[in-house]
Amino acid sequence: MSESIRAPRQGKPAPGFRLFRPILAGATLRERLVACLGALAGITLTGLICGWFFGEGPHIPLIVAPMGASAVLLFAVPASPLAQPWPVIGGNTISAFMGVLAAHFIPDPVVAIGVGVSLAIAAMSVTRSLHPPGGAAALTALIGGPAVTSAGFLFPLFPVCVNSVILVALGIAFHKISRRNYPHVPVAVPVNTHGTADLPAPIRVGIRPEDVDAALVALDETLDIDRADLDRLLRQVEHHALVRVHGNLTCGEVMSRDVVTIKSDSSAARARELLLAHNVRTLPVVDGAGRLTGTVGLRELALREVGGVSEAMSEARTAALEDPAVGLVPTLTDGRTHAIVVVSADRTVLGVITQTDLLATLARSASAKAFEQAA
Repeated sequence: MSESIRAPRQGKPAPGFRLFRPILAGATLRERLVACLGALAGITLTGLICGWFFGEGPHIPLIVAPMGASAVLLFAVPASPLAQPWPVIGGNTISAFMGVLAAHFIPDPVVAIGVGVSLAIAAMSVTRSLHPPGGAAALTALIGGPAVTSAGFLFPLFPVCVNSVILVALGIAFHKISRRNYPHVPVAVPVNTHGTADLPAPIRVGIRPEDVDAALVALDETLDIDRADLDRLLRQVEHHALVRVHGNLTCGEVMSRDVVTIKSDSSAARARELLLAHNVRTLPVVDGAGRLTGTVGLRELALREVGGVSEAMSEARTAALEDPAVGLVPTLTDGRTHAIVVVSADRTVLGVITQTDLLATLARSASAKAFEQAA
């Protein structure tokens, strides 16, 4: 069984170690180092670009302090709804405008700072641009000193808006280079690929979107996570629990070993013949050395109307001998994948696991568990 699905070790960590544990769920040392590097590049380049275009001097701030807080969100928690481009740009700019507005109409500075921050929160909430550093942007507009005061209603545009736009642009570039998902787009909810009104198989039972909504209402708290991400997280928890309970069977034990394959240079007619003769839905496609190059089924052959298998084949979904068979549930229930090819390290075909194989495995495993409990 792979290390990733083993049960965690029991016992409490040492107090000294616990002090330095990440606060955020899913945080790793690599993620934190990437965040530090991103903030270094983002803040430095933002200051350099603003200085290059607008010049430097005491009459105008090169970069405002809230950008440091924005950088923490943008580079350390890029999946947060509060760290997306519009909250960073809109939240900082709108909040700075609220601060300037409060300073302009309220002579008492103590009252003005309270009103400015509260107006910033209200405005960000209405415009769906809630961004914690926005509160600091509002305060900067109120107590930023002569340079900020002299800028007046131009302060929200420069340097706040310009700083924010540059920082977001640099953040998008940095995350693209580091292969992170930013701007964060939650994974789409599965759809029924058969064109019927039924819910897709993966979400037909178990946790439903309305369950997530009901739980959020019951908790009566605001969580810093996208609602779709929360739904996906809970489904992943379900999957790992299933693997933990039924993960003793490996792909090598479950797979069919006498695999019908077809060469990539074979004709489409030969592929149809094999599919019908063996009553299978998917054929692994192999090259001259017997290594997997893809899969082909009747659907691909019918849709593409080609003469050769190499033109019709699709990318193969694969697994290793030692992988837990139950871990294939999400793939084999996605409405598109009918078989997973078990391969060696050099992609030699070792076996195939179909939806029928997996269903029989789950039924057998459930029966065995029930028998053990009864005994």
